[in-house]
Amino acid sequence: MIELLKDFPENVVAASCSGHVTKGDYDRVLIPAVESALKAHGKLRLFYRIGPEFELIDPGAVLEDAKVGFAHLSHWERVAVVTDIGWIRGAVRAIAFLIPGRVKFFNLSEADIARRWIAEST
Repeated sequence: MIELLKDFPENVVAASCSGHVTKGDYDRVLIPAVESALKAHGKLRLFYRIGPEFELIDPGAVLEDAKVGFAHLSHWERVAVVTDIGWIRGAVRAIAFLIPGRVKFFNLSEADIARRWIAEST
């Protein structure tokens, strides 16, 4: 499941993943949030929390994640990945060089620091 998080600036799409993440989660939650934010802002920031309650992600969801990321590649200004899950950090780190904006990793215990970083002016 993907749920949007509240109390972030309008140019930040903030999401938390838990349990079983599916393509439908991207279609219903994340992609509409990204598209809506893009209409209002030229550059976007992503706060992406993946906690210990995360179980698995479907292959279709992985494809949707890649599609939304690459379709708007030049629009990502900052990405905060908040997780203690090593393989997720590794997967994002492997493609982070493609993102023109800054990608930064935070442990779950640093979520407040990540929130401040994603919201601060450049």
